[in-house]
Amino acid sequence: MTQAPAPALLARGPWREDQVRAVWRDDPYEPEGAKSEAADAAIQALRDRDSPSHDGTAARLVDFSSADGELRMELQPMRWALRLVDGDASESMAGLCITRDSDGRWLAGRRAPWLASWAGRWALGAGGAVDEGESPFTTLTRELREEWAVGAERVQGEALIRLPHRLVMFIGQAWLPAGAEVTPDHEHDAYAWWPADVDAWPDEADDTLRRMARMLA
Repeated sequence: MTQAPAPALLARGPWREDQVRAVWRDDPYEPEGAKSEAADAAIQALRDRDSPSHDGTAARLVDFSSADGELRMELQPMRWALRLVDGDASESMAGLCITRDSDGRWLAGRRAPWLASWAGRWALGAGGAVDEGESPFTTLTRELREEWAVGAERVQGEALIRLPHRLVMFIGQAWLPAGAEVTPDHEHDAYAWWPADVDAWPDEADDTLRRMARMLA
């Protein structure tokens, strides 16, 4: 089996919320005509399989710098559907909030089969597009509340990475207070608390998830 290309690590934390700065440009990203057409086709494909086909405005990473314990990101508005273009997401930005309970266990959810991306796959925590005008750090806690109806006791930024298809992810880690309960949203059809020891994870945990957890642990 050929292993998928590894993500590129752009910057490594940890960062507190006040150490992450997002500066938004006013000018929206203007893609090539072929990319717009590919985004149109991707949205139509969602409609054809009765998947939600909402489109809108999200964030694109223009530039970044990491120095003196701070991360600065320059962002601009872009069409959300461009993240669906096969092989080239145009530096579209997403936030991923890896979530752990007070015992160190990892929250894992299986994404519903109708979703636009990573359908039917297990994922850690909560994640989604960075909204227009939003800091990627804010995306972490927003997605955690939207997907799992829970608030974190502590959150920190961990890494900025670029996936091989040019989707940029701001990865954070959240710890829930003792006794916190999660309620999955409709985008998950199953969930589980995987052991704190990554080596004890079940078979459905793929190598990408294991590598990410070991990096954060």
